[in-house]
Amino acid sequence: MFERNINAPDVETALANGLRIEDYPNDTPFPSCLWLGYSNERPLHIVFADNMENEERIIITVYEPDPVHWSPGFSKRIKP
Repeated sequence: MFERNINAPDVETALANGLRIEDYPNDTPFPSCLWLGYSNERPLHIVFADNMENEERIIITVYEPDPVHWSPGFSKRIKP
């Protein structure tokens, strides 16, 4: 996140106002998902997993989606 100039408040804002766009039910040790949210006008993709047993959310990665690889709105991948 630091290298991408994304901070914790950006992630919190994007998680609070976004939506799940992909599910990864076979990820281990916990199923994960791809979330699209915005911090100000900046779109962010957040991959996270919820550890329900310990009531924790594990942030795996956060990045700004590349419009070359994502449809307008950043919710669908563009197939090569």
